[in-house]
Amino acid sequence: MPPAFVHRITKYDPADRDEHGHYTGAESTVSDHGPVEAAYLAAVAAFAEASDIDRLEIREPAVTGFVHFGGEPPAEGHGLGGLFPPDLTGCHDGAEVPLPVALELVRAMLRDQGAWCRLEVGDSFTVHVGWDQYVYVGSDRPCADAVARTRELGLFPEPLTASPYAAEADEAEVTEPADEHFWIRVHSALASRHALLLEESHVRNAARWHRITPENLDTVRAGLGPRALLTVWPDLTPDVGAVLAALPPEESINFVWEAQDGTISHAIVDDTDYQALSAHVADARAACALPLAEHHPLFCAALPDSDGVLRARW
Repeated sequence: MPPAFVHRITKYDPADRDEHGHYTGAESTVSDHGPVEAAYLAAVAAFAEASDIDRLEIREPAVTGFVHFGGEPPAEGHGLGGLFPPDLTGCHDGAEVPLPVALELVRAMLRDQGAWCRLEVGDSFTVHVGWDQYVYVGSDRPCADAVARTRELGLFPEPLTASPYAAEADEAEVTEPADEHFWIRVHSALASRHALLLEESHVRNAARWHRITPENLDTVRAGLGPRALLTVWPDLTPDVGAVLAALPPEESINFVWEAQDGTISHAIVDDTDYQALSAHVADARAACALPLAEHHPLFCAALPDSDGVLRARW
């Protein structure tokens, strides 16, 4: 169940809304990176304090994909620099962070630079950041003092029945756990194919790639991130030239290649990028092109927690 008390916090005066609730005033829909942004963070902190919350869970983290829809230019590191290393280790579904880090995540989302997540404490406290500087805070307590503090900060807390960004119980697209049965299937596939490509996503739109074999599977498996989404594809093709020659026109694809040092990289490209791509991967050892429109991997599952329960919502 979602928290019983939900407030929409904005800088938009309700007096400047039309009969449909649409804001008609002059406030900008982007962050000022200054006092108004700081007021948002102080308001969220006030609700957390009123709810006795000092740590929050990151849920469904995501970063900018190959198309950026944000109101501000994408930032290096998706606005998460200083919070997580460049490979985003430690940022995953279920990761618990102290309140100051959670507030910095709110800041990154207000700046709309590429990172997004839900911040939750079970069913008792939630923070969701939507488009155009709309923040939704839910608590299992009325938080009257936090409401008053938000008004003092110059923002407008408005009660709602629920956050429009609340997770739906049935919204998960991947419901298969990467349990022992899953790994048995992977072992069986490796017995006939000798090698496979494993895509590991611990943050949506960010992936690490592994070329797995019967010899290295256990090592790769031991290094996978918590609650990662695992997608298994056929192996890379050593004839890189043939892969490049078969790239489809007028279509975006996920091009994956293995460099001479064994590292595996990927890029979302279309036919405007093919010439530059060919030069960039000229010395690659192997490659493949995965279509974006028709997503048909061999297997797809998400890592369960240590108790065997699948809690990640992919």
